[in-house]
Amino acid sequence: MTWNIRTGGQGSGGPDRRDRIVRVVAEARPDVLALQELRGVDADVLAGFAERTGLRGHLARSVFGQPVAVLLRPPWRMVASGPVRRPFHHAAARVVVATDAGPLTVVGTHFDPYSGLRRRLEAGWAAAALRPARGGLALLAGDLNTLEPGADHADRIARLPQPYRRRHLRRDGRTVDSRAVARLLDAGLVDLGVAAGPTAPTRHGGGAEFSGMRLDYLLATPALAARCRDIRVLRGGETEYASDHYPVLADLALSPA
Repeated sequence: MTWNIRTGGQGSGGPDRRDRIVRVVAEARPDVLALQELRGVDADVLAGFAERTGLRGHLARSVFGQPVAVLLRPPWRMVASGPVRRPFHHAAARVVVATDAGPLTVVGTHFDPYSGLRRRLEAGWAAAALRPARGGLALLAGDLNTLEPGADHADRIARLPQPYRRRHLRRDGRTVDSRAVARLLDAGLVDLGVAAGPTAPTRHGGGAEFSGMRLDYLLATPALAARCRDIRVLRGGETEYASDHYPVLADLALSPA
């Protein structure tokens, strides 16, 4: 599961959403959880969240933006972990999980919200972080802040206020900037959620900068994509209030090693 939980579950002057976030995770029961936008979350805060949800995690700190994390549910076992050491606007965490089909490499990340050029660079860094596992099982999970290539986004872009519209257009002010996801697809990754639908905004969680957009992705190597049995966006109930993004959950045919 991948989920942008919006400013660590606490907005400036807004409601505390952390209990709602815990309830969504507890109901979904993901074995692997990639979280983004962890403002104010340090190792101790993450440990408290992990304890409440039955998970164990790795936090990647950010120089410019907000941390990200990847968490596992025992008996799944993390055999390696660390940050992707590139100047992401937010961050990227890389973990290796022991599975019955061999090691699974997961990179959880959050791309630059403002610049399409920066997102394209970050896509290259993320693809490079997965390159050692390219022939096996690997997954890129996160909020890529990018519309997918090959789709008509004219109505979505037109509905955005002008300052937010610029985030998704190239320099000519007309062409949709989908280069980050395109670069990942060109690197051989498979988009698991092509038909999953929009991931932002939620009904009551905010998100004036969104207009029914799919910005959250699970991208897999072909070997892992072949094991995908289902993928869906979790909507309704607590998800409508817990964040401005919906979680995305995939069912993969893997078992703990």
